[in-house]
Amino acid sequence: MEVVIEILQITIPGLIVFFTAYYMIKTFMQNERKKQELELRSNIIKETTPIKIQAYERLVLFLERINPESLLPRTQSPSMSSGQLHADLLATVRAEFEHNLSQQIYVSSQTWGAIKQTKEHIIKIINTEASNIDPKRPASELSEAILRSIMKFEHNPIIITIEILKNEASNFI
Repeated sequence: MEVVIEILQITIPGLIVFFTAYYMIKTFMQNERKKQELELRSNIIKETTPIKIQAYERLVLFLERINPESLLPRTQSPSMSSGQLHADLLATVRAEFEHNLSQQIYVSSQTWGAIKQTKEHIIKIINTEASNIDPKRPASELSEAILRSIMKFEHNPIIITIEILKNEASNFI
């Protein structure tokens, strides 16, 4: 019986030391892993923040470039017909959109949906006004009709979408 007591007197303190050391090492390792994860997240944020900001900038620029007030002077030339201007406007809007397609991964689905909807809205305005004008008429007639159509809106869809982008960007930053 004395042997069993002696073994227990040696074993129990050893087990206590072992479990205490195990618990401390386990806690230390968990804390180190959490610290590494936080550092990794911090590095990812540092690297992606400029890219995300650039995406917001590019999308605002896209919207400004498809705004008829800036699109028409860039696209129209004095010798153009209404039909030529119509085709060039659609091609320009679509090319601008395709150029910025990759930016969708940096913005929310709702914001990207608003951008697509705004692009489609601008295309619809261009198509609607072009359908009311003879394609052989001067391009200035189509330009005037598109601008009048945009001016009718109480809230310009491009300005609204830019505000959505600004709000999302400010929440991100």
